[in-house]
Amino acid sequence: MKKSLAIPSALLGLSGWLAAAQQTGAISAAAARPHPVFAVDAAAERIENVDLLKRELRAYHDCTCKCGCYARDLDAQANRAIAFLRRRAAGHRTGQKLAMILDIDETTLSNYQELASFDFTFNKPGFDAWADSARAPAIPGTVRLFDEARRLGVAAIFITGRGEEERTATERNLRAAGIDGWQQLIMRPAGMKDKTATVYKSAERAKIAAAGYTMILNVGDQWSDLRGAPEAEFNVKYPNPFYFLP
Repeated sequence: MKKSLAIPSALLGLSGWLAAAQQTGAISAAAARPHPVFAVDAAAERIENVDLLKRELRAYHDCTCKCGCYARDLDAQANRAIAFLRRRAAGHRTGQKLAMILDIDETTLSNYQELASFDFTFNKPGFDAWADSARAPAIPGTVRLFDEARRLGVAAIFITGRGEEERTATERNLRAAGIDGWQQLIMRPAGMKDKTATVYKSAERAKIAAAGYTMILNVGDQWSDLRGAPEAEFNVKYPNPFYFLP
């Protein structure tokens, strides 16, 4: 006996629609319609859209997973600096003056709140008001690093791009964030305003070396915090995708 083929009702409905569409000419019209064409200048599209980048910056700062977030990356670099500091301080010669160099903005203090409020564009009046408020939170890993340097007898010396006019507010901010007992706080003098950070900071490190210090560690968020002779023995760069300083 020949078996009959059972066809699901849904397929019967589809076959009925196809038959009706063929009769009305809908399918042939769709087939005749040309595919959409998009004209793209590949060279111009190589640069990522700035609004998408800003969205990515916020996501990188705000995320809390263990897959690579700003706070986690900062902590990892601080841990590398602490590990080196302990090894190096353990083997120093008696009478040797060891120094650790630290940047301030995005290395010791976070200005993310101010940066995000101006959509990651530099606004000098806005930044000056923020610096004067002395409300920037400390970067936790740097606080641990600073405390470890003090425990080991390593002098902590700050070299910042902030101007001398911001000294009082900067000192107040550091102390409010639990950072106190540094050896020096070097502010950018008026005569260095037109120089790059690389030129200014390397010149200040030369003065530190001339004063008899052995600069064993330098921590900053810009390459310009770290490069330029004389350089420290070990240099740790914190991540900073928010701005660039030459």
